[in-house]
Amino acid sequence: MSNVAADAVSARFTQGSTMRHVITMTMTGAIGLMAIFFVDFLSLFYISRLGDVRLTAGVGYATTLLFVAISVNIGSMIAGSAMVARAIGAGDREGARRIAASSLTLSVLVGMGVSLAMLAALPWLLAMIGATGEPLIVATRFLTITLPANALMALGMSLSGFLRAVGDARRAMQVTLFGGIVTAGADPLLIFGFGLGTDGAAYATVIARLVYTIVGLQGVVQVHKLLAMPRLEAVLKDARGFFAIALPAILTNVATPVANLFLIRVLAPFGEAAIAANAILDRLVPMAFGVLFALSGAVGPILAQNLGAKRFDRIRQAMRDSLLFAALYCLFAWVVLILSRGVIAEVFAVSGETAHYVAFFCLLSGGAWMFNGFLFVANAAFNNLGFPLYSTFFNWGRATLGTLPVAWFGASYGGVEGAMVGVAFGSAVFGLAACFTAFRAIRRLELR
Repeated sequence: MSNVAADAVSARFTQGSTMRHVITMTMTGAIGLMAIFFVDFLSLFYISRLGDVRLTAGVGYATTLLFVAISVNIGSMIAGSAMVARAIGAGDREGARRIAASSLTLSVLVGMGVSLAMLAALPWLLAMIGATGEPLIVATRFLTITLPANALMALGMSLSGFLRAVGDARRAMQVTLFGGIVTAGADPLLIFGFGLGTDGAAYATVIARLVYTIVGLQGVVQVHKLLAMPRLEAVLKDARGFFAIALPAILTNVATPVANLFLIRVLAPFGEAAIAANAILDRLVPMAFGVLFALSGAVGPILAQNLGAKRFDRIRQAMRDSLLFAALYCLFAWVVLILSRGVIAEVFAVSGETAHYVAFFCLLSGGAWMFNGFLFVANAAFNNLGFPLYSTFFNWGRATLGTLPVAWFGASYGGVEGAMVGVAFGSAVFGLAACFTAFRAIRRLELR
């Protein structure tokens, strides 16, 4: 094994500044994620330039359902990376290689199962969220093209998780960054050059997933030699530990797209302007707050390695550093959104009610997403420290009690703007409660 690989599999997060680890892992992860989000942003931008709000709404419906499949993949990735990071923290490299092979196999099988189930239920799922007419046709075609590639997405995401587990932030970033670069060129070529429209955006998504897998395999297999050959006996042995983390983590992550489904159902009576605005916001939020998504993935391996080394002082410090980072970043993003709210509507060539809804979100979003960031950090702690059901409880609490009733109540009195305010209130309640519980859980671990 090369010196680079040997250094990468050491428990590097058990030493040095926790804030430096949080910032390094988060920002490198954010670059990779932002590449994905920017490509999605560009896709919707190109589609909006086709001049038909029904196409924008159709892609909005499709990506809402696609996020369900991606959320399942994230749950699998969390399980695999947590198990690998713990083994590395405990100094068991061969165990880490075996676990990586087993969890990768299980992740792909779960990803394939989700694709088949969603394709079979596609008409019912789209009807459930209110898709009709031309948006229904667009959403159906988009999902028919992209869902079969979900297993590739599961594979690429798991490989990226392994790279974060060993502390190789740069190569974990490259998995998604290279995919984003390739698709940034494929999007306009397929949408406009070949005249494929929304189908072109879907094919570009499939290309991205293939690239994720190729780059991830190069880092995990060739550089770190972290992947053993999967064996049935090992897969069965590791399956219990994998699903003990993965199932609650999947339930946790599926809660977010379910909350989006609830919100779309509340917004549907307000017409295509509201749905189109929501589709734009689905792209704007990751661009503005993608660092928070990266933070939740970055802090997990840091906590897991220190749990393996029994360094509870560093676990608490990493939590405090992560929450401070989330708060400061959200304040910065909030100011940027407020100042650029008019430009955003112009970029997507929308006006009237759609532009108004987008601008209102920019005025509200920073405070709401700070509490979402707190929830992300707490969930990372729950999933990596052995309390995955806690993350399930808080995410589903926010997705149900923190979304549906407050969004409906807000919409009843304040329309689309009232629904947004209601969801922001729910995020604050559950974000603060989750953080308090996370520190209590760390204390329980220390006293065992």
